[in-house]
Amino acid sequence: MQELRIVGISGNVKAPSRTSALVASVLRRIESELGLPARHIDLAVSAPALFRALRADQLDEEGAEIVRAVENADVLVVGSPVYRASYSGALKHLFDLVHYESLIGKPVILAATGGTPLHGLMIDHQLRPLFSFFKALSLPTSVYALESEFDAYAVAGSDIQKRIRAAVRELELIVPHARTLALARAEEQSRLRA
Repeated sequence: MQELRIVGISGNVKAPSRTSALVASVLRRIESELGLPARHIDLAVSAPALFRALRADQLDEEGAEIVRAVENADVLVVGSPVYRASYSGALKHLFDLVHYESLIGKPVILAATGGTPLHGLMIDHQLRPLFSFFKALSLPTSVYALESEFDAYAVAGSDIQKRIRAAVRELELIVPHARTLALARAEEQSRLRA
């Protein structure tokens, strides 16, 4: 059976980044709990390739490969710092380049970092509607972390680890469904190429 493609995206354009550390922690948990390797796209590194284009048809090969990785993922882990009460502009630009039908039914774990507990509302008021537009399946448990819950850009808060475990458990419940969808997509693509 085809391996599920897990892609994590950190929407912060600075490095080091607490958001990148949070997304990496979720990806490590998925790998350790479900045995599924993952790719981490860090916009601190990848955003320049995306910003060279305003539309998907203007992307160079480097930018197009990033967008293809997101579109072809079977599971996404998407994190952003809270900027001006929303997710980062770099993350929005990436998803402006993603085809609107490419994420239908795909599980998404939502994550964010911010300076106050109130910033955590951004996940439900900004990120969740973005993935509703794509008809993706945002998991019920999201992971929000305050700056105080990191130690030298590593997740240190036990409550955050509990939320990561809860989100990965929810993913585990739907992984058989995700595997079935991935297989069906691969068969459909193979049929179309024949």
